[in-house]
Formats: sequence, structure tokens, C-alpha cells
Amino acid sequence: MTALDLSSPVAVVGAGTMGQGIAQVALVAGQPVRLYDAVPGRAQEAAAAIGARLDRLVAKGRLTGAERDAARDRLRPAGSLAELADCTLVVEAVLERLDVKQELFRELEGIVAEDCLLATNTSSLSVTAIGGALRVAGRFVGLHFFNPAPLLPLVEVVSGFATDVTSATRAYETARAWGKTPVACADTPGFIVNRIARPFYAEAFAVLEAQAADPATIDAVLRECGGFRMGAFELTDLIGQDVNESVTHSVWQSFFQDVRFTPSLAQRRLVESGRLGRKTGHGWYDYADGAERPEPHTAEKEQAPTYVVAEGGLGPAAELLTLIREAGIQVREEDEDHGTRLLLPSGGQLVLADGQTSVEFRDVVYFDLALDYRRATRVALSASQDTSPQTLREATGLFQALGKDVSLIGDVPGMIVARTVARIVDLAHDAVAKGVATEEDIDTAMCLGVNYPLGPFEWSRRLGRGWAYDLLDDLHLRDPSGRYAPSLALYRHAYATEKREGA
Repeated sequence: MTALDLSSPVAVVGAGTMGQGIAQVALVAGQPVRLYDAVPGRAQEAAAAIGARLDRLVAKGRLTGAERDAARDRLRPAGSLAELADCTLVVEAVLERLDVKQELFRELEGIVAEDCLLATNTSSLSVTAIGGALRVAGRFVGLHFFNPAPLLPLVEVVSGFATDVTSATRAYETARAWGKTPVACADTPGFIVNRIARPFYAEAFAVLEAQAADPATIDAVLRECGGFRMGAFELTDLIGQDVNESVTHSVWQSFFQDVRFTPSLAQRRLVESGRLGRKTGHGWYDYADGAERPEPHTAEKEQAPTYVVAEGGLGPAAELLTLIREAGIQVREEDEDHGTRLLLPSGGQLVLADGQTSVEFRDVVYFDLALDYRRATRVALSASQDTSPQTLREATGLFQALGKDVSLIGDVPGMIVARTVARIVDLAHDAVAKGVATEEDIDTAMCLGVNYPLGPFEWSRRLGRGWAYDLLDDLHLRDPSGRYAPSLALYRHAYATEKREGA
């Protein structure tokens, strides 16, 4: 099954921000579009707004004047649903209420032809449940565009329980023909992106709730060490705290209150206070005119040690040994099987975050996982009240000698980046095992949908088979609520394959 013929008309129902964006995408691709909204006059207003955006694209050199005029000619506001009778695809972008969407599609089913593809842009409701209201649910599919639809390339093509393969394929190829990057997924709460992205927010909020670090420090570590485009606090301020919490709550409820998706009490209080982020002028940060942005914690300058002893290699942090040598610090390597650690002149240990806590050991400082230790500009360290001040000074000075800012955080297992990445990797493996999507589509979705620096499976390959499982297993021992319990899929990836290869 191929994409829709570009000469055939398609319809967008709902003329809000998302509906306008989807209509613009189809128009620019060359498709005739009928735009309908239940509120009288809104479709005409939306058509004018789309025309103004097309003008701006011409001004920026992204469209020619002739292309803009042709796109405008292809757009027709509709005064009633009956005017959509000859459309070959109808995409719905109305209120996120199941009853409203079901009633709309019941009405549409009596208007359009039997071979018309029906699609919902829902981000939080079950595609299966919406399609369940139809007589012929096989032609119903999810087409989840991301906002702003004209700019963001990703489209999740969601197959409900009753969706025909031919319908899903047709929707997938149409999204591709419109210049988008489609990914295929089964109908699961949150689909791909909103399911697998939950730990990015949840773990940042958990570190805050544990009073281990403030929002500015956590955001800085996620950006400057983890390589994420934005930190969790600034991103949720941009999205809107109410919107982000609503998605988290929907996924949590849809998974029968699975503890892995439990919403944050700190975020709940923020929403209750009306501090919804940029749109209200205050969220985790203050956006009032003249308000100062808080600075992340950055340690004072300390003296670097003259040497370190590397025992057993540093695993995912092995590049540090090269950087340390380049900084003029002697590295003595000893072939001891003690995991990933450096011994400092004080006798203390510097260990990559592993899901354990500093207080459990004698004189240990943990350092966080980095996307790229050479390019990272900040590294987080954690220590307990029993850690020797000299050990902490030497650890701080070591990373400062490598050109890094150092943020000291509380003694939380898994720190910030490490626990976040491990949980994302775990949810991704679990999703593949349950038939939600392929590894390739998940990596594509997370990179394009939320701008992750690496997809979960690329992270997993870099870190090694057992890394995420071991870290989460250690976290689970310290927090046996089930939040950090590694999935069976991750266990199989980490150990079942390893044992078979070594048999």
C-alpha cells in the first residue's frame, strides 16, 4: 500500500494550533486540504493564520511566491462535516476527550467513503478506544504529530488493536510523502516518546525531592554532562507544568498505576500553585522581567592530585584516563578486578555512579555518567558526610584540571545522568520486548521527538550489556518500591545473551 495520491483531498478536523500545523504540513507537501472546526468562523480564521505563516516562509526563502500561492489555493475552509465526503484521509485534532472524539468519528463514518482513512492526533488517549466506536475500525489509525507540526519531523503512526496493516502502512507512507519521519508503534500508553521519556523528568524531580540538588544544578548536569538539549526543569517550564504532569498522570493511570511512572509530588504542588512555567511567568524558574536565573552549584577551585591509580579500568568512563594523562597527571594502572574506580593520593576512591551510595563505603566519591567526557563541560560528584574532605578536594581538583566545572550533589544512588539513562534504556528494552516498536524506530523517535543526544539502544551499546541492569538492580536494593526494578527484557539483554555467548 502506497501513500495517498497527492491530488486527492484530505481533511483536518479541529482548527487549533495542532490542526493548523498538520494542515500546513499537508498543504506544503502538495495535498489539497479541507479544514473544519465546530466553532463557526474558526476554520476561516485558521486558514488566514496559515496563510500568514506561508508568507513568513516566503520571506525566509523557504518557499517561493508561486509555491505559497499554490498552497493557499489548495486550502479550503469547510462549513460542515458533510463537505469532507470526498476526502481520502481525515485527521482529527480536537479536544482530548474520548467521548468527543468517538462521537466525531461516528459522524464521519456516515459521511466519508468506505476506503477513507480515519486518523487521530491524540497524544494521551487510546487509539483502540477511540476506534472502538466505529463500525469499521480497521481503517482507523493514530497519526501523532509533535508541536509545532511544521517544524518537528517526527510522526508516530499508531496501530490500534483493530487497525489493518494496510491502513497503518498507508498512513506511514503518507506521513513520509509529506516530508515527515514516521515511526510505527503499537497502541500503548504514551506511544513511544511519551512512554520512554518519563524517567527524564521523573528522576530529575526525584533528585530534587531528595534534596540532593536544586533545579539549576540538575539542569546544568543534564545539559553539560549528559548532553541533553535542555534540563528537565527548564523543559517542563517550556512545555507547561500542567501539560507535562497531565501526560505523566495519563501514562501512570493507563498502566494501572505502575510505580515506574508515578507522578511527582513536587510537580503536583507546582501545578496547584498555578506556577505552570513560561506561560504563567513562573514555574521552576521565575520568568518575570528582570528576574535573575539561578546559577548551578559550581565548586571552588581545588588543587589537582599529582597522580591517580586506575584499578580494573573505568568501563564507560575509560576515556577519562586519556584526559587525565593529557592534563599532565600521572596514571598508574593496576590490573585489579575492582570494577570502575580510581584511587586518589589520600587513599580515597573515585567511582563511576553505579546505583550504590557513598555512605556504604569507606571514603568514596562518586562521579556521574557523561555522554562524552572529553566534550562535557561539567561533572557532578557526590559524597557522604563521612567522606574525607581531602578526598573530595582531590576529586574536585582532578576534574577541574580536565577543564570541567564541578557540581557537588547529595549522596543519591545513581546520581543524575546515570540513573536517568539507565531507566530510559530499561523502558526502551521493555517496549521492544512487548512489541511496541523496533529498536531502530525507538532510537529515531527519542532523537527526533525530544532531541535526545543518543537513542536508548545506542546508549545501551556504548555502555555495555550489563551496565543499565546492574545500576538499576543496585538502585532497586536501596529503593525496593519497584520503581527501579529492572525489566525482564533488560535482564535477558544483559545476562541471558551473555551467558549463552560464554557457554
